[in-house]
Amino acid sequence: MNKMMKIQSIEEYAISHVDELLALVKNLCAIPSPTHHEEQRALFCKNWWDAMGAKNVYIDEAKNTVFPFCDKGRDVILFMAHTDTVFPDTQPMPYYEKDGKIFCPGIGDDTVNLAILLLASRYMQEQEKEPKYDIIFVANVCEEGLGNLKGCRTIMDKYGARVKEVISFDLGLDTVFTKAVGSARYKIKIRTAGGHSWNDFGERNAIHETALLIKKLYEQELPNKTAGKTTYNVGMISGGTSVNTIAQYAEFLYEYRSESSVCMEKMKENLTSVLDGFKDNEIQIEIEELGVRPGMGTCRDEVRQEQLIFRAEKIIKSVTGKQPKRLSGSTDCNIPFSYGIPSVCFGLAEMGGTHTREEYIEKESVGLGLQVALRFVSEYLI
Repeated sequence: MNKMMKIQSIEEYAISHVDELLALVKNLCAIPSPTHHEEQRALFCKNWWDAMGAKNVYIDEAKNTVFPFCDKGRDVILFMAHTDTVFPDTQPMPYYEKDGKIFCPGIGDDTVNLAILLLASRYMQEQEKEPKYDIIFVANVCEEGLGNLKGCRTIMDKYGARVKEVISFDLGLDTVFTKAVGSARYKIKIRTAGGHSWNDFGERNAIHETALLIKKLYEQELPNKTAGKTTYNVGMISGGTSVNTIAQYAEFLYEYRSESSVCMEKMKENLTSVLDGFKDNEIQIEIEELGVRPGMGTCRDEVRQEQLIFRAEKIIKSVTGKQPKRLSGSTDCNIPFSYGIPSVCFGLAEMGGTHTREEYIEKESVGLGLQVALRFVSEYLI
């Protein structure tokens, strides 16, 4: 009976705070926050926490905004949502409502989840109950693209072995990310003698050589699928001078990903082998590592890991009536996963158009997402 009353009170609380949540989402959307330039959102989060009476809130060297809700030297539970968006814009992006949806680039990934993290932390403070563990709320940076999870790495370095669980609020309400997809990103540069397209015809062309190299990379055999899914991709190509110039320089961005650390090592060996076999005296090849995201490590507590996932699924289903799907993904949880720390990542709104200019959330879903977050965090209170 008491449990039912608790759940009902959370539902009522969430319903009564939906308008505030939507206003908070709109305010956050108006603050540009490209990866590596999250200063304005970091300050907004600090000011918001300060205004609610939170103690000891600070912005760290990585630009994470950290609210140590309870920090007494005990085991730590980390709650995170990232402040950066994948978009490079430094001016506010279009925000509008249509047909029950709220549109704004980055609104689902990860602005609405960041807003719910803030409200969930205030809810915990309002309960005036002692948590079972030390609880740290983090509005973290550099989750997207070439941020290389800098924010999460910094937090994990700070709390280290004390961290027992990491919960990241990210992406949609229908998915629970239970495994890390590792990735490695590179810029590969090719230089040749080049020349005039008429007078020096026959000289090596850096763009042509780049095309041949990419073809070689795409002909490689993938590691054994039984070890985990593995992919590769060339995402950008640039180079050359003009239409009548034999290009002296070209470059491209290349990545590979896998659920398996063994497969990641195999892909690195493949890349090295292809590059070594392609070099000759007339071609210069340089490779620059842009970032590596680790995959899964050996879990320290498999029972606790499964319980954490099950708890997320159970709460989401009880609130939404839908069973979320389990997926592997590249999220802030990659860092704790690589350390073997039980972790889970799930979102708190129904969304679509992820990483596009047409990204949106379903307006009616945010109240459900808030309920999920409140129920989840409340389970850490005595």
